[in-house]
Amino acid sequence: MQEEEVLGKALDSRLMKRLLGYARPYAWHVVGAIALTVLISALSPLRPYLTKLAVDDYIAVGDKDGLLMIAGILLGTLLLQGVAQYVMMYFTQWIGQRIIVDVRMQIFTRLQKLALRFFDRNPVGRLVTRVTNDVEVLNEMFSSGLVTVFADIFILLWIVIFMLSINWALALVTLSVMPLLVYGTFLFRKKVRESYRDVRTQLARLNAFTQERVSGMNTVQLFGQEKREAGSFEEINRKHQDANIRSVFYYALFYPSVDFISSLAVALIIWYAGGEIMAGFMTVGTMISFIQYTEMFFRPIRDLSEKYNIMQTAMASSERIFKLLDDDTIIPEPAPEKAKPLASIDTIRFENVWFAYNEEEWVLKDVSFEIPRGRSIAIVGATGSGKTTIINLLCRFYDIQKGRITVGGTDIRDIPTAALRKHIGIVLQDVFLFSGSIHDNVTLGDDAIAREKVEEVSRLVGVERFIERLPERYDAEIRERGGSLSVGQKQLLAFARALAYDPQLLILDEATSSVDTETELLIQEAIARLLKGRTSVVIAHRLSTIQHADRILVMHKGQIREQGNHQELLAHRGIYFRLYQLQYKEQDIESAA
Repeated sequence: MQEEEVLGKALDSRLMKRLLGYARPYAWHVVGAIALTVLISALSPLRPYLTKLAVDDYIAVGDKDGLLMIAGILLGTLLLQGVAQYVMMYFTQWIGQRIIVDVRMQIFTRLQKLALRFFDRNPVGRLVTRVTNDVEVLNEMFSSGLVTVFADIFILLWIVIFMLSINWALALVTLSVMPLLVYGTFLFRKKVRESYRDVRTQLARLNAFTQERVSGMNTVQLFGQEKREAGSFEEINRKHQDANIRSVFYYALFYPSVDFISSLAVALIIWYAGGEIMAGFMTVGTMISFIQYTEMFFRPIRDLSEKYNIMQTAMASSERIFKLLDDDTIIPEPAPEKAKPLASIDTIRFENVWFAYNEEEWVLKDVSFEIPRGRSIAIVGATGSGKTTIINLLCRFYDIQKGRITVGGTDIRDIPTAALRKHIGIVLQDVFLFSGSIHDNVTLGDDAIAREKVEEVSRLVGVERFIERLPERYDAEIRERGGSLSVGQKQLLAFARALAYDPQLLILDEATSSVDTETELLIQEAIARLLKGRTSVVIAHRLSTIQHADRILVMHKGQIREQGNHQELLAHRGIYFRLYQLQYKEQDIESAA
């Protein structure tokens, strides 16, 4: 399993500019939230100033009416601030939710465009982390970080302005602790940045490991590997825990440090202002307001450290998201002016095709053959000989390195992939079923496929027999990955799914390998009817299933070593003959047993 990359700067202007692009459709909401932020940040520092007026101008002289007026103004200020804060929070949360919907849709759409080569090298758990955890971090940035950062900055500016306007000398004494605060904040940012990256790395590893082991739980249990896998999980889980504890440690150190510096500032205020009051140069109200300003000043400092963490988190997450969105591992589509439509599947040709999943490790070597329209070919050979690769290339899940593949004389690279694949139906050995009803798994949500069509293809492949026994029949729910069905039932459903789309080219990759003999005979009868006049490619280990194919290709180490019909290949007494002998000898042994 690959380690998650550690990427990114603390604050990257390039990434931030790109992130802000997601807020552009909601620009007026952002402007409104910022305007409310400016209002809120101005109202907060007004309270200590009103306190000073109350103490010096009204309490000191016993003016009850004036004091009542100040109390009313203070109450009105609090109410106005509360309403403004409510509207601002609603706006920011609304913006955040809209943006994460847009980002998630963009990621999922991109994932569907990426070629299978991308998924070969990226664990599913990592991709799930991109769509869930990393996108949720962006929600925090837009709803709790970006706009509220302005609030904290404006509050600090207003506080400094009010303090300087009330008493500039006492303001300088109060702000003399700033170098300590700046230095402490710098150290905190550096350490938190490092620890957070470690947390994200360990979280991605944890997600990838968990997803993989849960998906393969039957293998883990079958081979009794529960204890070993639990040990591996414990190690990854503990590293994730340690990374979080390191992050918590820096916060636990930073907040008391800020409180200490705040207390130091209050002590300096009391020391300096107390002397000035005793000398008659300052009022008590001024000292009280400065103490309130100091407490108010350090609160946004603590908040900004939280916002910094959110922004840092967003930078790391956005870099991973953009790396996924910018990944160019895609099957290139032909330019619109060069794209050639495909009305039907005509003669298919492989012309001197070379292909490698990894560079220079050729899986197919100079492969050439032809599939006339309406004919069936079968492909046999040992595991790893390149049989399934031919199917992957024909469906254009991968692009070849040399040679070309044509349909009706047109290179498939000049045909839009959607136009090519809509004519192809495929049944794989490893069937994937989605959570949902049987009907939905056959149609894959395509409303154009009528229920009568679903029932018809189900009868043709023999899957109707077990569906009819279910209380809800075609509306019966299937658990994740078809866990409630047998392997044979899943393959039958996959067969029905392929036929429901009425493909011109039908591909069967070991499609009957996991069904019993009786079911296989039913499928063979259905195949015989359905393949009539239809182009087909059949990969099979059971040679009994391909004896009636128009042409059989025998693959060996990425090359076609023999080709012909069943009788011709037996007469040739080559690789096919040896495979046939070996298989039927084993069957004779099984029958004798």
